[in-house]
Amino acid sequence: MNITVFGGSQPREGDAAYLEAQTLGRLLAERGHAVLTGGYIGTMEAVSRGASEAGGHVIGVTCEDIEDWRKVSANQWVKEERRKKTLLERLQVLIEDCDAALALPGGPGTLTEISLMWNLMIIQALHRRPLILVGDGWQSVFDQVFTKLGTYTSPAQQELVQFAPDIETAVRML
Repeated sequence: MNITVFGGSQPREGDAAYLEAQTLGRLLAERGHAVLTGGYIGTMEAVSRGASEAGGHVIGVTCEDIEDWRKVSANQWVKEERRKKTLLERLQVLIEDCDAALALPGGPGTLTEISLMWNLMIIQALHRRPLILVGDGWQSVFDQVFTKLGTYTSPAQQELVQFAPDIETAVRML
């Protein structure tokens, strides 16, 4: 399968979050999955590195909008770069070209990716596929959404998002 991994750009080599993302990339590659990431730094780099070092195929989806904002280029572990002009085009590829998506901790960008994919599945513009959020941070965020804004999200909509306490569980859920 093609597995998209969303996550923040903040983790650096040596950080626990970087190691976790690198391990996730390795676990996915060892199971024969290709990984898709945003292709740059942080979680994206770590997942790419783990998958590449395990012999997996790494697809990095990059875009001019990001590179104009932050002077970065595709990380060295990307084997196939899918370059787009805009951030929205980049998100479209990450969401539409996967068979499943996993989200590690992240900030506004990761939340946007999760929300967009979830909403596209809600309106059936995207075929249903696993959207697994890893860690208690996402569980807490979505518990608040479901509790405080529950009348706006039906049980059927809530079921489109799955939660895993750790990467090993997330990989098993695939």
